[in-house]
Amino acid sequence: MGELMQELAALKASYAQEVRRLRELDMRMQALQARVSGQSAATPATGTPDTAIAAAAATPAPQPAPVAAPAAPPPQEGYAGSAEDARRAREEDTRSVADVKQQNQALFNQRLILENSVSYNRYDRKQLTLNGFLALDAIFLGNIAIENVESDTLNYNFAARWGLNPRLTLNLDLPYIARKTVYQKGGAGGAAASVAQEQTDGAGLGDISASANYKLFGERGFLPETVLNVGVTAPTGREPYGIPWKVLERDEDDFIRFAVPEEQPTGNGVWQATVGLSAVKTTDPAILFGNIGYVHSFAGSFDDLDNNPDTVNPGEVQLGRAFYFGAGVAFAFNERTSLSISLSDRLNARARTRYENADWIKVIGSDANAATFNLGVTHALNANTTLVGLLGIGLTPDAPDFNLTFKVPYML
Repeated sequence: MGELMQELAALKASYAQEVRRLRELDMRMQALQARVSGQSAATPATGTPDTAIAAAAATPAPQPAPVAAPAAPPPQEGYAGSAEDARRAREEDTRSVADVKQQNQALFNQRLILENSVSYNRYDRKQLTLNGFLALDAIFLGNIAIENVESDTLNYNFAARWGLNPRLTLNLDLPYIARKTVYQKGGAGGAAASVAQEQTDGAGLGDISASANYKLFGERGFLPETVLNVGVTAPTGREPYGIPWKVLERDEDDFIRFAVPEEQPTGNGVWQATVGLSAVKTTDPAILFGNIGYVHSFAGSFDDLDNNPDTVNPGEVQLGRAFYFGAGVAFAFNERTSLSISLSDRLNARARTRYENADWIKVIGSDANAATFNLGVTHALNANTTLVGLLGIGLTPDAPDFNLTFKVPYML
């Protein structure tokens, strides 16, 4: 019944479009007849006066052309000059809507979609570190240093979307991540004016994820098209635990003042499961969309958890639960291009660690609230290929300063 309702709505929209074009053709035909009739009346009549009078009487009176009647635009500018042009225009009218749906949930009418994407993230964090204590609640005794961490991440992702039937789509994402992080610490060597700096890199396969999209019900009436999303992420990337640390500065009492990891991780190190809902509602000329979901991280065991290069402490890690949600609107500029504006947020609870023969301990400062303002543009390059550009601007300290993504889905 839902599919029949969708087909009926599509036929109604097509019928309304054809009626509008018939009216435009009728107005143009009337204007053309008026101009032809006016030229015939202005031409001097030949023959006898009686013949001229009879011809004038037989000629219908010219009707003035409507002032607002526009000139006929060429077919490439949106006017359907034939049945084939009308069919092509109807197909292109739905392309911008399909591109928005493909980016926010899934396309169920495509057998296979191969997507290549490249994204760049920029983080810049400054933190005031105080090593000491307060005397009389007013005088600080100890060392003061400014730490600055700058991180650049480049992520290439290859994705395959396989539509099994009109309601179910399977997805596979294979990421490759390259990271560069620069650590800066003030007060190097005990001098307040000196700054120590070190850079570490890391590249490799990220965490592979597999997911499925199931259409609960299609768009009908005031209800949006709603899709259920479930997925799992495998810890195939380099985990951040057990990475060797490089000591750059020690105190005389062998206290480590400045140390950095020798390489950057490319994954979380634990299994994760995701469940969520996404919805899309078309309201000409806007397209409304939104999503909400939950990410659960399972505990994982590692050979070494702490950051001290002189000790080895095995244990378990469980990342905090995460909730994400977002909403936005897209506008179709024309049959091929659309602009989207959205707001997304991800809330992470505190992570927990447990050393061998010890209790679980919450990691202070591991909770996060990453809110991002997003601008996106989709443009259909041809019948099978779409170019997608996304710009994300971080709104909270836990979000990236900005994120730039380019995607090229190819529909087979």
